[in-house]
Amino acid sequence: MPNKEQSNLQKFNDAEGLWFWFISSKRIQTGLRRTDNPSGRVCELIDIETLITKLHLSGRLSREQLDVLVEFGMRRRTPHQHIYAENRAALLWRDAMNIIQIAVSTKGWIA
Repeated sequence: MPNKEQSNLQKFNDAEGLWFWFISSKRIQTGLRRTDNPSGRVCELIDIETLITKLHLSGRLSREQLDVLVEFGMRRRTPHQHIYAENRAALLWRDAMNIIQIAVSTKGWIA
């Protein structure tokens, strides 16, 4: 059961919102201690990094999916299925987001 302090923290709308927040925050991260959580989010960057690593090491997320997640996360947009050059990336993204959505919903990070 979440304590009062946790209930004041902001959840993410979906796995994509979590992923874009994570990538953006990793890019601007400067000297935050592990116990700091200035964003007011329900999880910290290390929590997401650990979750993604576990999903990859367990074989649920492939290296190819991770590459697509990072590439388009850095672009701050999803791959588009109707752009021929991004068609495969869109499929990998969608499958990866479904896996992440289930994992983060279980953790209570999604509203």
